[in-house]
Amino acid sequence: MTVIHIPGSKSVTARALFLAAAAEGTTTLLRPLVSDDTEGFAEGLTALGYAVRREDDAWHIEGRPAGPGADSADVYCRDGATTARFLPTLAAAGHGTYRFDASAQMRRRPLGPLSTALRELGVDLRHGGQEGHHPLDVHARGVKGGALTLDAGQSSQYLTALLMLGPLTAEGLDITVTDLVSEPYVEITLAMMRDFGAEIGEERGRDGGRTYRVAPTGYRARTYGIEPDASTASYFFAAAALEPGRSVTVPGLGTGALQGDLGFVEVLGRMGADIEITATGTTVRSTGVLRGLTVNMRDISDTMPTLAALAPFADGPVRIEDVANTRVKECDRLDACAENLRSLGITVETGPDWIEIHPGTPAGPVGIATHGDHRIVMSFAVTALRTPGITFDDPGCVKKTFPDFHRVFDTFVRTP
Repeated sequence: MTVIHIPGSKSVTARALFLAAAAEGTTTLLRPLVSDDTEGFAEGLTALGYAVRREDDAWHIEGRPAGPGADSADVYCRDGATTARFLPTLAAAGHGTYRFDASAQMRRRPLGPLSTALRELGVDLRHGGQEGHHPLDVHARGVKGGALTLDAGQSSQYLTALLMLGPLTAEGLDITVTDLVSEPYVEITLAMMRDFGAEIGEERGRDGGRTYRVAPTGYRARTYGIEPDASTASYFFAAAALEPGRSVTVPGLGTGALQGDLGFVEVLGRMGADIEITATGTTVRSTGVLRGLTVNMRDISDTMPTLAALAPFADGPVRIEDVANTRVKECDRLDACAENLRSLGITVETGPDWIEIHPGTPAGPVGIATHGDHRIVMSFAVTALRTPGITFDDPGCVKKTFPDFHRVFDTFVRTP
């Protein structure tokens, strides 16, 4: 059995950085993810006037409940969606003028529902180019709070940003959500907010909608450990399920894990892999069988490319449904997966929110078109286990979440 120590969760690290910056006192984050996204987030906090001190396995953030220490700042969000969506929301609670911009890739990704919601709360927010996209200026003077309605069917990050803003408002925030994708990520947000002292109520309507009531409590600093990244673990779990006789254990991701993407191992279990989830970690073992299936991945859509890259080796079609939101990630992941699988000789069909992959033997040599998307690279590294000649046009884009991926994955593959 191979034991793999996965870097910290990107999603948890980003939320923890926001909460720490907003909290009263100094927070210590243990084992945070060190990657382009999280370093960009920390760099953005520093530009806004927050004190961030980084050690090898711990980051210390001096919170500022009143908002950024700088009364003006230019913040470059790089490729990070959490940075690009969370930091303008955090800045809105302060007082000053803050300008945000991002990479060309991030400029293409939507921001509109969040911008609209912030404006409804009285935030003076102006887009510098295309409406609903970066760049943007926030002329902050605090947020009173109140009630708003939000469509989070495109990205749960809009809801997460507003939820985390709630305790920083003068009167609290009531958010009625009409549609929601990737709900487990919102559960991460709620659990972490409560860990930092927030009070949130939730009401479910008969129509399927829900309202979150966030009290204006502020946050309290604490020491907070970051669990391993479940999305990153999916590549190692998929590789173990593919290769007969292989198994992998990821410590730190077990029954108490916050991240919904650990649910990917349940999909592998349905396909025939042997899975074991304990309080201390998760193990996936190959049984030599991979069955086709139809699966709804709305709540774990970041692992859709992992399953798509594994799918040709199943004994029947693999159909992945309800993943329309993957079309507005770092790239259109649905089309990117289909494009690359077809280049490998695999029959693929797609629709607005689904992809169906038929069994086949991928044939190289083929250069994978990554579209600068870290998840495309890491997913097709699994396909490459049985497909000689796969290369990537931008292998280095894994720096976004796992700079050391290629070395760690290669070591895993070579370990009996």
